[in-house]
Amino acid sequence: MKLTGAQIMMKVLKEEGVDTIFGYPGGAVIDIYDELEKTDIRHILVRQEACAVHAADGYARAGSRVGVCLVTSGPGATNTVSGIASAYMDSIPVVIFTGQVPTHLIGNDAFQEVDTVGITRPCTKHNYLVKRTEDLARIIKEGFMIAKSGRPGPVLIDIPKNVGATAVDYKPVKKVNLKSYNPTYSPNVKQLHKVVELIKNANKPMIFAGGGVILSGAAKELTELARKTQVPVTTSLMGLGGFPGTDPLWLGMIGMHGTYRANMCSGECDLLIGIGVRFDDRVTGKTDVFAANAKIVHIDIDPTSIRKNIPVTAPVVGDCKITLAKLNQLLNKEDLGDLKKKRKKWFDQIQRWVAKQPLAYKQENIIKPQYVVEMLYKMTKGKAIITTEVGQNQMWAAQYYHFDKPNHFITSGGLGCMGFGLPAAIGAQLACPDKLVVDVAGDGSIQMNIQEMTTAVQCGLPIKIVILNNGYLGMVRQWQQLFFNKCYAATCLDCAPDFVKLAEAYGAEGLRATKPEDVETVLKKGLASKNTVIMDFQVDREECVYPMVPAGAPVTEMLLV
Repeated sequence: MKLTGAQIMMKVLKEEGVDTIFGYPGGAVIDIYDELEKTDIRHILVRQEACAVHAADGYARAGSRVGVCLVTSGPGATNTVSGIASAYMDSIPVVIFTGQVPTHLIGNDAFQEVDTVGITRPCTKHNYLVKRTEDLARIIKEGFMIAKSGRPGPVLIDIPKNVGATAVDYKPVKKVNLKSYNPTYSPNVKQLHKVVELIKNANKPMIFAGGGVILSGAAKELTELARKTQVPVTTSLMGLGGFPGTDPLWLGMIGMHGTYRANMCSGECDLLIGIGVRFDDRVTGKTDVFAANAKIVHIDIDPTSIRKNIPVTAPVVGDCKITLAKLNQLLNKEDLGDLKKKRKKWFDQIQRWVAKQPLAYKQENIIKPQYVVEMLYKMTKGKAIITTEVGQNQMWAAQYYHFDKPNHFITSGGLGCMGFGLPAAIGAQLACPDKLVVDVAGDGSIQMNIQEMTTAVQCGLPIKIVILNNGYLGMVRQWQQLFFNKCYAATCLDCAPDFVKLAEAYGAEGLRATKPEDVETVLKKGLASKNTVIMDFQVDREECVYPMVPAGAPVTEMLLV
């Protein structure tokens, strides 16, 4: 059976269960788009190519599947780089198809030719330049397998125009086998026995969970471990929702803008169990004093992450879900005694930290951004999928919206990519059409990709955008206030658009709150709407995110309100 490369691609995508592709067409992929139109795969036309990756990212996270996007060559491909880098930093399984000039023109500086493989090599888990149509099916199969296995990540497949147009004898690929790629899923049991002994002997333990818990679907196993062993839990930004945010064992987020109690626990604990984390700088602060009094367990499927930033007492390489399930089985066979009684002093200390410095703000005559997020949480009962832009809005969402379930907080964590939230919300809403999806945004970040309002409206998506409008690039302004003598260089956004009129121009609804008493009314009306809605909350212009750990300081040395 002879099929063109474009036909082969559609056939393999269907075999991989792909039902949605985010993309933007062009000459180099016109043959592929022609075949795509003949299938029942849904294509979502974004308005800028980076947003195709962001939307595929949000789709992958909310739906626990591989996201897919398709763009053309040259600027189409280069525009995807921010989205790819964000997915790479956060270990999100996305497959990116890019068009390329015909194979005989590669290296000739042809129209819209760029070295896409070379450009994206540092920010993909793997990438391919397909040189023969006969190899296309195998490469696509490999790409999906690599993207979703082991530590997930983005895979790019660059397809020259002639590869998509040429017909060849099609041979189905039954099984993919990469001899050099064998992720370790099952942990070394001897190491788990060491972990059991460390847990039994610890007086002041804590669990630090990250995005790996969510990616592996290990939230249930993590919760079982914490409750069984009576160990308090903190998470990174990427780990929010991996442990119930309303559980008595919950410490709140750790790190630069983590809670006082979580950060202080890291300095006082005698055992820290890291699960699916990278121990990145935003969490650890000054690394040589992070958890200085603790023995450290590090569980991760990526062996290169272990001991990369922090010395480890007990390294455990394995999938988080499988590892925690085995660890729980071992603990079930142990006589753990009355751990709650044993750790009473530890929990009493934690409660003193809570009392001394809770997350707090004063709602007076001006709308406080924290108040908006708190009201959003109360009105949605914590059941919404929250995407965020990047900056203060992101941190307030992380602090004041409490996540009890995984895959409900979607943010650009490792890269901190402004403009992420709106396209990610589009992807999340398409993956979960029956759920409420809210993008918590800043007035600066939302303008990075505001054009995707057209995509949301065209697709009839009832996304809600909550803008915490302070007239600044808020997080940079905060640093300028605290460390640069209030020299607000290039951070004032006085010439921002009227977001209500802008929403209406895109065919959406626009609402505004200027006083504290308006907040509940605007949220109630906006959340009840069946349309795409922008809610513009004009908040205190110089409100800061606290706690805050200054750059280079220990995580226990925080600036407080």
